[in-house]
Amino acid sequence: MTSLPQVITLPFTYLIFVGGGTVLFWLLWIFLTRQIQSKKKFTSSSEERDWRIPIIDSQSGGDSLFHRWDPRIKLCALVVFMFCVASLTQLFWASIALITAFIAVAAAHIPFQYPLRRVAAMGAFLSMFLVVMPLTAPVKPADTRIVFEGISWMQFNLRGFFLALLICLKAIAIALLTEPLLSTAPFSVTIQALARLNAPPILCQMLLLAHRYIFVFQDEAGRMLKGMRARGFKKQRNMETVRTLGNFLGMLLVRSFDRTQRVFDAMTARGYTGTWPNGVVFRVYPNDWIKGVFWVMLGCGMLICDRWLNAPV
Repeated sequence: MTSLPQVITLPFTYLIFVGGGTVLFWLLWIFLTRQIQSKKKFTSSSEERDWRIPIIDSQSGGDSLFHRWDPRIKLCALVVFMFCVASLTQLFWASIALITAFIAVAAAHIPFQYPLRRVAAMGAFLSMFLVVMPLTAPVKPADTRIVFEGISWMQFNLRGFFLALLICLKAIAIALLTEPLLSTAPFSVTIQALARLNAPPILCQMLLLAHRYIFVFQDEAGRMLKGMRARGFKKQRNMETVRTLGNFLGMLLVRSFDRTQRVFDAMTARGYTGTWPNGVVFRVYPNDWIKGVFWVMLGCGMLICDRWLNAPV
């Protein structure tokens, strides 16, 4: 005999309180992020940004267990751990993975403003799961639904909510782990480690060049926007703004193409033949293997416990 879905009826005022609390939380979050950004602009306004310094490996000069880890083993071990985290199916073990990711960021001596900025960029996308999935998840036997008085046509499926929460926890944990993975070594060293793992050479070169010159193109776009504002351009909701932005994108594409051609000619003049010179010597020590085995065993252990053990409620 199959069990019927359970329905919980709540007063409509509960929905008002929940909606109002959610709106206040997001307003507070937006206010805090704007305050942090304005403070950062104030402190760095007197210094011109050095476009030669990439952002992704800004913490590569530190000293921690992750900084002293061989990049090849670090890539393999942490990627395996991320795949194990992505395969979790229980909220308890996903929460454990999230706590582990925070511990890893702290152990790597990375300021939390960098990973939190990455998580904040994902917040709007992940919040849609928490809103849409509880309302659209198909009802199955033993599901629990919440119905508010007066709007019985809108049913809140708790299974869909917990599934969305599981996705959010795993996504945040993986996003946090990218900081110890990429920020604790120069990006060029990480790419060479990836090439040593028999990754396609053309892919490694594309990643390195894209990471290097995306900031140059960003600087080019910023100077073009300043020139447009100096000529009186203001964004409005009309076709003139659309045409101006279209011309801006077209000109940016043309300038980017010309710059890439000049960069390729300069590389060819300096002896570029399709491969990068191998200037990094990797040495593997016993501690590197120990750390790699630890992360792989940790990920596999969490995955096994997730499949075979019932997490506490």
